[in-house]
Formats: sequence, C-alpha cells, structure tokens
Amino acid sequence: MSKEIKDLDLLIIGGGPAGLTAAIYGARAKLSLLLLENQMVGGQVRSSYTIENYPGFKTIEGGALADLMKEQAVELGAEIDEFDSVVSVNLKDEEKLIETKKYIYRTKTLIISTGATPKKIPVPNESKFSSKGIHYCAVCDGAMYEGSTMAVVGGGNSALEEALFLTKFASKVIMIRRYDYFKGEKATLEELEKNPKVEIMYNWDLVNVEGEKFVNKAIIRNTKTNEEKELELEAVFGYIGTEPKTDLFKEFINLDSSGYVITDDRMTTNIKGVYAAGDVRQKPFRQITTAVSDGTIAALAAEKYIEELSRK
Repeated sequence: MSKEIKDLDLLIIGGGPAGLTAAIYGARAKLSLLLLENQMVGGQVRSSYTIENYPGFKTIEGGALADLMKEQAVELGAEIDEFDSVVSVNLKDEEKLIETKKYIYRTKTLIISTGATPKKIPVPNESKFSSKGIHYCAVCDGAMYEGSTMAVVGGGNSALEEALFLTKFASKVIMIRRYDYFKGEKATLEELEKNPKVEIMYNWDLVNVEGEKFVNKAIIRNTKTNEEKELELEAVFGYIGTEPKTDLFKEFINLDSSGYVITDDRMTTNIKGVYAAGDVRQKPFRQITTAVSDGTIAALAAEKYIEELSRK
C-alpha cells in the first residue's frame, strides 16, 4: 500500500532545543506543524546530568529542561511524533517531500535541526570495545562502573562536565588531555582540580585500549616526549567533538567541509523555505542558548516565507 500524504505548513526534523523552540514559535503563529524525532525529544540536552548555564535556571537536570520545552510546545498546539524515522527527502524550491516509515509529508517549509553525534575516539580497538568500556554518555553509562577507575578524553565543556558527573560513581577519574590547557569553562575546571577523585594528565594522548571482553587498560602517549605507558582502568568516555547528522540532506543542501549546514543569519539554506537550526548548522559556538536562538529565527523566517507564498 502507498503511504498517506499529509500536507503541512512547517515540518521540523529533530527534537533538541532548536527544534523544540521552533515548534513553540511555529505553534504560536498557528502554523500547521509537526516535529519529527526518531528518539525521545531533547537531543544531547537530555543526556546532560546538570545544566547551569541556561538563563532562568541556576541548575536543572537536562531531562527536566527537555520535558519542560516539550510540554510548552505541546500545550501551544505543536504536534510531536517521536520514534518515527525519516527514510528519504526530496527538497526543491517548489516542493519539499519528506518520507518517514509511516507517512509522506508535503510541507511548505522545513527546519533541519537534527543536531550532531559524538565523534568516535580514534583508537584501533574502538569498535571492539564500544559499549564494553568505551562510551560517549556519562549520564547513560557511568553508573555501570561504580567504584572503578574511569578516564575522560577531551578538552571542552562536555569533557569537563561529564568528568565531574563521573566522580559520583568512580573511585578515580583520569582526565586525558593532549594539550596543556582546556577550552571549557574555568569554573568547571577549577571544580575538577579541587576534587580529590580527579587526576588531570596534561600533554597525554590516548593511543589504544586493551582487554579481553571488556576494557581493563589504556595505552597513552606523551605528546611532548613520546613516552608511552599503561593505565589500569575499566572505562573511557570520549568527548572530542561532534559530527553533524546531515547524510539525508547532502544531495540537496549546501554543507561545509565538515558536513555542517551552511546558512545565512536568517537560518536560510540554499533552498527556498528550508532552514537549519542548532548544532547541525555551521557556526562558531554550540550551546543550548545558541540552539534556542537558531530555532527562534528559523521559525520566524519560515512564518514570513509562508506569508509571502500566500500573497502569490
């Protein structure tokens, strides 16, 4: 049987802060809209244990913030469909078709807010020990290693925040940092430096992990002397950046060399009526606040575009 075709004013793909904000603004504008998310809405925010840099909340759990955003969007009239995956898209100035496992959507405007996924740790045994000692979400998997020694690889806010979270479970947390500095917030770094469970190893790089069925040691190399040594541990958590989820759109949308969507300051892509917002977009900073800003602008731009279409 052929799939049912549904017509919309606005379709949003991705339910992180950018997508949820766009849904809030689109619903307030009384657009017929749908937000598609192939998992639970919230994006990377949902896996953040504590958020302390979002205005209005001195501290809030990531899942709680995501739930509040979803609740607000739904109460305003936004329709949200979780766990329905997009299987193909056909994007043109004149027509935008998005096919999911259930339906085909024909929409006047589209906001791409699919976000990004963590980059894999570039060591030979990554695939062998994925989820068996190599992980990318401390909130999801940290409790599995209670009382153990764990390592965190990375130098940004995510690495610092997740290392701090892991101290709740670990007997020891080793920060493996290839440079002699961190790029994250100073306040979080200072908190880590004061924590007796944390050891920071500057100028060391992770070379590989080893074990039988599960990780039991890491091999690290000094970036200045090339000295190598082994660390006995049970888990390594990687936070070395992200990769955008843009494979579905690369045939139609202009991307930069790293795969991020190129937009102007109105979140507009190279196709009329198609916008991008949040971590999937090419930009210098990726924070919850910048994602919310992107979602706001994209929804307002989409609303204006629909108004212009109605006048033709």
